[in-house]
Amino acid sequence: MLYWQLENCFHGIFKAGNPVCSWSVEPFAGQKVHTILPRLQQVSCLPCSPLDSLLRETQSLCLEKAMLVEISYLKKCAVVLLIPSVLAIRCFSATRPRDTIAFNESISDGQNLVSSNKKFVLGFFSPGASSHRYIGVWYNSVPRGTAVWIANRNDPVQDKSGVLKFDEVGNLIVKNGTGSSFIVASEMGVRDREAAILDTGNFVLRMTDRSKIIWESFASPTDTWLPGMNITLGNLLKSWKSYDDPATGDYTFGFGPSIANPSASQFIIMWNRISFWTSESWNGDTNSLIPVLKSMGIIPVSFQCDNLTCMYTPNPADIMTKIVLDQSGSLNITQFNSEAKLWTLLWRHPDSCDVSNLCGVNGVCNSSVSVSTSESICKCPEGFAPQEQSNSRKGCTRKTPLQCNGDRFIDMLNMTFPDNRQKLSVVEKSECEFACMENCSCTAYAHSLSDGCSLWHGNLTHLQNGVETLHLRVAASESHGHKMLWIAYVLPPVAFLVFCLISFIWIRRWKNKGKGKQHDHPLVMASDVMKLWESEDTGSHFMMLSFSQIENATDNFSTKNKLGEGGFGPVYKGNLPNGQDVAVKRLAANSGQGLPEFKNEILLIAKLQHSNLVGLLGCCIDGEEMLLIYEYMPNKSLDFFLFEQSRRAFLVWAMRLNIIEGIAQGLIYLHKHSRLRIIHRDLKPSNILLDTDMNPKISDFGMARIFDPKGGLANTKRVVGTYGYMAPEYAMAGIFSVKSDVFSYGVLLLEIISGLRNAAARGHGNSLNLLGHAWELWKEGRWRELIDKSLHDACPENMVLRCIHVGLLCVQENAADRPSMAEVISMITNENATLPAAKQPGFVSMLLPTEADVPEGSCSLNDLSITRLDGR
Repeated sequence: MLYWQLENCFHGIFKAGNPVCSWSVEPFAGQKVHTILPRLQQVSCLPCSPLDSLLRETQSLCLEKAMLVEISYLKKCAVVLLIPSVLAIRCFSATRPRDTIAFNESISDGQNLVSSNKKFVLGFFSPGASSHRYIGVWYNSVPRGTAVWIANRNDPVQDKSGVLKFDEVGNLIVKNGTGSSFIVASEMGVRDREAAILDTGNFVLRMTDRSKIIWESFASPTDTWLPGMNITLGNLLKSWKSYDDPATGDYTFGFGPSIANPSASQFIIMWNRISFWTSESWNGDTNSLIPVLKSMGIIPVSFQCDNLTCMYTPNPADIMTKIVLDQSGSLNITQFNSEAKLWTLLWRHPDSCDVSNLCGVNGVCNSSVSVSTSESICKCPEGFAPQEQSNSRKGCTRKTPLQCNGDRFIDMLNMTFPDNRQKLSVVEKSECEFACMENCSCTAYAHSLSDGCSLWHGNLTHLQNGVETLHLRVAASESHGHKMLWIAYVLPPVAFLVFCLISFIWIRRWKNKGKGKQHDHPLVMASDVMKLWESEDTGSHFMMLSFSQIENATDNFSTKNKLGEGGFGPVYKGNLPNGQDVAVKRLAANSGQGLPEFKNEILLIAKLQHSNLVGLLGCCIDGEEMLLIYEYMPNKSLDFFLFEQSRRAFLVWAMRLNIIEGIAQGLIYLHKHSRLRIIHRDLKPSNILLDTDMNPKISDFGMARIFDPKGGLANTKRVVGTYGYMAPEYAMAGIFSVKSDVFSYGVLLLEIISGLRNAAARGHGNSLNLLGHAWELWKEGRWRELIDKSLHDACPENMVLRCIHVGLLCVQENAADRPSMAEVISMITNENATLPAAKQPGFVSMLLPTEADVPEGSCSLNDLSITRLDGR
């Protein structure tokens, strides 16, 4: 009787279509009624236990416990209420993230497996800017984390049609929409199996009863060594091909017997199967392989090795740690900062340029290139081109063959000497150069008082950046010296004629002094054009306006049209006859910006085209009047919002981050990608204009300087800029470089985050300025106190922390420690980029003038402006 009632009960519950309660209860409401029940369909909460199995379990349990005793009607109702609860628990368990793929199951692109401890995820992803899809394993808690293992690194899926599944013979495969497949693990003939992601990050193929692991990803690593994984000479890490291409690269890392001493084992990094770096030998001490780790206070990893295999455990044991062989051949030990959501680089070695002749013949290896960018570390010297455009490591070939008698030498600064040099016993540099020039096979020479004369013949190998100067032989047509010789013949007579013409115009103007301004006189306008000093092709859009035209456009410089006033004079809104709104900067007579700075701004900014640089539309020179016409920015400048309490709240975090990134992009263009490589030298909030959409535009190029990318540093006897934004080496010694702009950017970044002026931050804690205040909070782990109060609870702390970290890296006292702007933008936009530890900022212990002490504007040590570009 009980059996019949239970069977009817289950039938009512499992009936497809979810029967109403009256129907469900009806079959067992009477004890003797044999109702004909409809046929059952599949239960909707799959994957639950099969119905027959569940029925048998329940029937057996009830028969055993009830001892076939007749159950009262009330007890039957209790059974009816209990069964859905049991089923709900089973179905709820089935909806949790799964860590296993059964033989008849699969996962598609967009679905993931998650380890039982929720630490690792397996699924499809695209690295970097790639559109290809890969199946891999990554950390679950790391935002957009880099994969630690990839199944199909050399066989990506071209779209999102990929599926990970077992084929009919038992192989685990990745199959795409076209029907093509890639075998992840091949173990044919066994169907009683499953694939699972373990808590260690190991993806395994195992028997269903978990009695045996058939295959594991730890035995086929990619570029990452995880705790618990064994590394050998047969189980190697293999680097990625590039930043966003995980295909097998040129470098491998393993552990095994030393070539020099087979009884001792060590870490080995190989490039194209050639060993170029080895660690210390293993002697049983957990850190004998990398002794330098002992000097780090808390040793981050402990190695456990024998003569053939090696593994490690992190310290502390619960912190996420990984060892990665990057695409440039360096081994990186990193640990995850769970609070900051960042990977911290603890140790990196070796320099990839240590690989013998990595960049091929005549190629130059630059180890300063960041591995977090797609930029190649191999470049060709002047007069050379890559042998293969698609592979910069294949070396370089001459654009023009040497001509022996007509060749010239170019200087390659900051180099190491190539291999296979010939020493020559001569004293003078001129003798060394003559000796190389007389030998047609001589391709380069070097000379120093300490090292004497060195010659090189044929192709040059193992070129990389260093501290020496190498004189490279090139054909005369490739040499700047050849061009300079031509200029030396042509320039003097041309310069003399120009001098005579300018003198004539100046004398005429001096004679007419006091007769009043003749704004539209043709002679005056001609002299104005001459004073542009052949401004070249500033573009068809560039306008030369008369003073009267600008007076009309600005309503005679009325106060209602005045937009503001900077260190070099007032700025007015104007409206041209064609209806275009413009901003007119009128240089004040006492501003300190004379004709050279005025001309400088025209020549520089008129040639620059970038969305984050303000556009120069035209100019006017009339007597003592000098005016610049810019595109109109309706939202004024950054300081208008940032340092005013009532307007600061308008700058939400997304807007501030857009401004931070936009300024960085503008500086990258100036330093690296523009027609003229430019150092701005006066970056500050009042020189950051905001367009209609609050996009930033760098303005005011009066103090900017063109620099030689090969020269590095420059000296000036006239230090110009704004207190609080000038780098220490520039303010104190007049030495400036692109790193001077990086320092100014760092100050600006910290001001954007905090809403405080650098000099006006005096009084915060024990600090004298914003840099000192930020540094004090950073060291004490109180960095949240730096965030502008209007931003609290409205910004992602991990991103703000990264920006503060980058800002402190930019304002480090030593210019060499500061990142380039390309590295800055990579650090900000790439959440997986590892950031080095910041060192003390410049001016931390120095009192900077406040706005009450020194007005914002230019400052000069004297009135002389002599700029000398020197390679250092």
